[in-house]
This record gives sequence, structure tokens and C-alpha cells, in this order.
Amino acid sequence: MDKSIYSSLSLKNSLTLTVSTLLLTACSYNIDNTMTNIKAPKAKKIAKELKKHGDIRIDNYYWLNDRENPEVIKYLEAENNYFDAHMKHTNAFQKALFEEMKGRIKEDDESVPYKKNGYYYITRFEKGKEYPIYSRKKETLDADEEILFDVNEMAKGHDYYQLGSFKISPNNKLAAFSFDTISRRQYNVLIKNLETGEIYPEEIKNTTGGMTWANDNKTLFYTNKDETTLRSDKIMKHRLGTAVIEDTLVYEEKDDTFSTFVYKTKSSQYLVIGSSSTLTSEYQILDADKPNDNFQLFQKRIHGLEYDISHFDNHFYINTNADGASNFKLMRCPIGKTTKTNWQEVIPHREDTLLEGLEIFKDYLVLEERTNGLNKIRIKRWDNTADYYLPFKEETYAAYTYYNPEFDTNILRYGYQSMTTPSSVIDFDMDNQTQQIVKEQEVLGGKFKKENYESKRLWATAKDGTKIPISIVYRKGIQLDGKNPLLLYGYGSYGYTIDPSFSTNRLSLLDRGFIFAIAHIRGSEYLGRKWYEDGKLLHKKNTFTDFNTCAHYLIAENYTSSNHIYAMGGSAGGLLMGAILNLEPELYNGVVAAVPFVDVITTMLDDSIPLTTGEYDEWGNPNEKEFYDYMLSYSPYDQVKAVAYTNLLVTTGLHDSQVQYWEPAKWVAKLRELKKEGKKLLLHTNMTAGHGGASGRFEALKETARDYAFIFDLEEIKK
Repeated sequence: MDKSIYSSLSLKNSLTLTVSTLLLTACSYNIDNTMTNIKAPKAKKIAKELKKHGDIRIDNYYWLNDRENPEVIKYLEAENNYFDAHMKHTNAFQKALFEEMKGRIKEDDESVPYKKNGYYYITRFEKGKEYPIYSRKKETLDADEEILFDVNEMAKGHDYYQLGSFKISPNNKLAAFSFDTISRRQYNVLIKNLETGEIYPEEIKNTTGGMTWANDNKTLFYTNKDETTLRSDKIMKHRLGTAVIEDTLVYEEKDDTFSTFVYKTKSSQYLVIGSSSTLTSEYQILDADKPNDNFQLFQKRIHGLEYDISHFDNHFYINTNADGASNFKLMRCPIGKTTKTNWQEVIPHREDTLLEGLEIFKDYLVLEERTNGLNKIRIKRWDNTADYYLPFKEETYAAYTYYNPEFDTNILRYGYQSMTTPSSVIDFDMDNQTQQIVKEQEVLGGKFKKENYESKRLWATAKDGTKIPISIVYRKGIQLDGKNPLLLYGYGSYGYTIDPSFSTNRLSLLDRGFIFAIAHIRGSEYLGRKWYEDGKLLHKKNTFTDFNTCAHYLIAENYTSSNHIYAMGGSAGGLLMGAILNLEPELYNGVVAAVPFVDVITTMLDDSIPLTTGEYDEWGNPNEKEFYDYMLSYSPYDQVKAVAYTNLLVTTGLHDSQVQYWEPAKWVAKLRELKKEGKKLLLHTNMTAGHGGASGRFEALKETARDYAFIFDLEEIKK
């Protein structure tokens, strides 16, 4: 769930450029492939005056925000050529890293089957293939396999292909599925007859990829996007067999700071339309047996009131921050009496525990909580005869409920992993409190042994006295002499928490002597809702200073040194990378900024850019001077200085709908203009992908190998 920042269609109509040719300095190559004669591309400068609140900014690279301009493409390709030239000597190493990471993956793998509405559903991969195969078996796992979607076949002829989701009709005969072939997160929806294999002619375009069936097996609800802003703004109703142009508008979200979505409750008894902004939510409900009736408001929006709803038996259960419950509490209300005045407390608010989610069963309520940064799973019988927590013994770990589509079961399926423990899927019997590991991640290659690695949690102290948690992992036996290379990762926005999970790819770092660390900085919800509130809006700078505080702590404790520490982050974490560089340009030996949101002010002032208006509660609205001044003071693009910056790799995707490619492109162009010479500055643009990078599972590994090779090269690690 990267809500993250930004996207947009071309802004070519808003630009009046009188340019003809792009003034690029050609790259030259020595015969021996060294880099002594290679010169960086230089983007031409066309001054664009930007005025707001009496402040004037000059943006010399504003012209780059037109992906339809051939000169823009030439510039991006020139940067790619420059990247290729500088990284050419690592190509063999990159290939070796790719094969190494690929070699740890069980290529012919499959998911744990889950049962829903009479069928077991399975996702599997076949050896050598990039994409999953989705199948099902009727009633028993011994039944014949029915292929629903072979994404490998569907992806043929496409540089990028993403199957968004699919929803099976209640009678099990139809599947609505969504797909994206551009990587703009604009999904088309088709309907497949699972008995005949026929794909129906009606194609619904420009959706979020989410949809749900009514119980009549004929009516499909889906979410449309605004063509320009890509905001999810309309809930539509499609009747099977009719033309899409005849689809009915069910609900339009007119507040441009909100987005809307539609789903069906676990009970299958209600269709739900949700509307949400960063701080406020609202729901409407409809009997799923009556798709032509009108949706009824559950509780009207009140600014600052957040709530989620789940249906069970004669009640709705509400996870909410109502009445000052900043860490959320659980309430319930009778069906037919859903307004806030009828909500009754089930689980009270706790100052030290964040209620992150819940799972409802016939006899049990399961709560996902977070206390002191650690995940907890609480199991409580409705009759109050049992109330206990699952035991987790590691110092730092990640635990979470898995997909549990059935009500009438005593089995809870959950997941567990840590930075040293591969992920497991576990079936827990809530009656007798026994469990069975139904799937354990296999690490192939024969070299991984859990006991060879150590993970723990450290605490750095910020200047304001706040303790900042750090999850850390390394291979046992290293000496804490300050000479260890260390990669510090961070995000710190939207309340999204980076949990200390397992990664087979990361072993390529650890086995070469690297320490890997996650900085649990303010802006996440690692230490509860207040941790998030203290890292957003007019407190956003805490996120950046927290990260550098963690770096200084790790250096002071001799885990590493400035000559060997590296930083990495993507999207809003890319903003983090830009901000920490401006604060301390030479603290790190290298930084990798993936799809970075770095042009904060210009983007947030342009409400035609996708997702902008919905971000005001996260970053602030720069149309208000207080927020403008504060955001300007940390905006990485605006704060580039004529100083010596460390080595930097920036990556982006031409079709990115979350953070437009031009933000990192402009940032690199400005850095090239102002920074002092001496350190590497590389930009790589994936010309066929968007925010998430390559769509295939192996193609994505190549991007990881590229990023690692950049860091290894700075450490002079050759193999």
C-alpha cells in the first residue's frame, strides 16, 4: 500500500516552450571501458517563473514535464546511456547477482490453498516463467485443476503486464478481472465465463482494478478514475450483457481530497462504498441481494473521524478513532442503527497499543495490535471464555493475519517472519491452541542457515530526546570496528510501517559483509498513531532528522562509518533520501533514491496532477502560506545547494502514476548544474514501466541487482 505521491498525464498543453534541440553533451567511451572520458548529459535551461505568496522560484527544468516532447525522451535516453556507460564494468557482476538471487527462489512454487464458496484457490509459478498462474479445485484438493488465469499467456506481446485482481461471481461461473499494460495503474476490466472460457466483449476502461459482484451474479460494481488526476472518484454499476456506455453512475465523490472504492463484506451480505482522505472516512452500505436499491449512509463524514466497518451476524463492528481514540478502539452497532450515536465500545482505546485491524469468526474475534513497535495477535472468544495472545519470541519480527475468508471455522491462518527467519504461513487452532506450519519459505542454493545471522533492535536518541527504533541484521562474527558496510533503509510517511521482514535478496548483501538496518522513523505508525502524527504536516522534518540520527548512532556505535554507510528509500522514501542529502550531503558514502517524490512544492500546487489534492492532509496545502513556507524549506528539488553531494543513484519509470518521472529527472538535472564534481550522479529511467518497476518476478530482480551493484561498486566489492 504505497499511497505515496503523484502521477499525471502530460502537461504539454500548459507549457509554451520555444525550444528546438536538446543541448546534450555526448558520452564517449574508452576502448578499455573505463570512465575517464565520459561526460554527463546537460539538460538545457529554460527559466520558468513560479510565483506564490509573493515568493518567486525559478525552475530551469520545468520543461521536462512533457513526456510527449521528443527532446524530453532524448534527455532521458541520454541519461540512460550515461548510466549504462558508468555501470558497464559491473554488468558481469550484475548478471551474477541476478543469477544468485534467482537461484534462491523456488521457481516452481505455489501458495497455500484457501477455500471459499466451495473451491480451493491456488496461485502457482512454473519454472522459468515470469508470471503467476491462478487456478482452483472444486471441494477437494484431489480434484482436477481448473486454470483461471495464466498470466504468462496474457502478458505475451506486452513490455509490461499486471493482473490487478479478479473476483469470482457468487455462483462460481464468472470472473471479473482487471489488468494494466502501461504501468499507470489505470486498469481495464473484462469478464470471463469460467465454464466456456469465453471473454465477454464488454470492456470497462480506466478503473482502479477493484470491483465486486452483487449476489445476483449479473451486476458488477467498480471504481472509475478521473482521466486527468487519476483520482478514484466514481462508483459505477455494470449489468452483464449490456454495453459499458450504459453503465449507471451509483456514486460520485465530489470532494477532490477524497477517493472512493467499493467492496463486499466477508459475510457477502453487504456491498460497501467507502470514501476516504488521510484523516477522514465515510461508508455507505447496500444489501448485496438488492443491487438496484440505493446505498444507505453508515455514518456521515466528520473531519478527523476515521473508521472501518466489518459485518457479523446482527451487528457491524467499527475500528475507529472516535472520541479521541488516537490508537483506535473497537465498537459495534446494530444493523439499521449505524450512526455514531449507536456505537458501543467492545475493545477500549489504549495509549500504548495501536489497533491495526481485526478478523471476525463465528466463535472468535481476532485483533491485530502493535505495542512498542511489535506486532501482536490477540484471540478472544465472543463468550469471553478465552482471551490470549499468540507467543512470539524474537526481539524483532513481523506477524500478521493471512487471508481468512471463512466465518465458520476455528482455524486462524497467520503469517510470521523476521529478518533472520524465512516467512511461514501457519494454521492456528483457536480451540485447542495448537498450530501447524502449512508453508515455509524455501531458500534454495544450500548456503542459507538461519543460525548464521543475528537480528536485534537498537534505539537511537534524537536531539529532542525521542528514542528512534532501528531493526538490524547481519551475519554473525562481524567485528564492530567501524569498517562494516551498512545499508540503512527508511520510508516514514502515511503511517506506513516497514516491518522487519525476511528477504532472500538481502542475503546478497549480508553474505558480503553488509549490515542491513531499518530506521523506524516518525511518520510511520511503528510506535502508534502519535508516531505518525509527529512525522507529518508541520512536523515532517522529524522524519528526516530521525533518519540521520539513526545513521549517526550506527556510526558512533562502530557498526559502520561515513566511508561505509549507505541509504536507500523509494517514493515518499525517495523524498526522505533527497531531504537527508540536503541536510548532510556527505554523511553517507552513497544513496539510492527510487521513484523519489522530490519536487514537493510544484507538485502540490498543481491539482491537475494525480493524487495531489488527496495529499493535503499528509503534507499540507501549499496554497496556505504556512504550509508553503514549511514545505519549501525541505523540498529536495528546491533546496539543492552548490555543495559536494555524495554518490547518488536515482531511478524512475516513464509511466509512473504516483511520482511523475520528471521529478527525479529535474532533480538530477539541477544537481548536475550545482553540485561540486567528484562523486557519481546517475539517473536510470525504465522507459516501459511505472512506479513499481518491472512487472515480471525475474525482471524485478534485475533492478535489485542493479541497485546492489551500484553500492557494491562504491565498496569496491567486485564479486
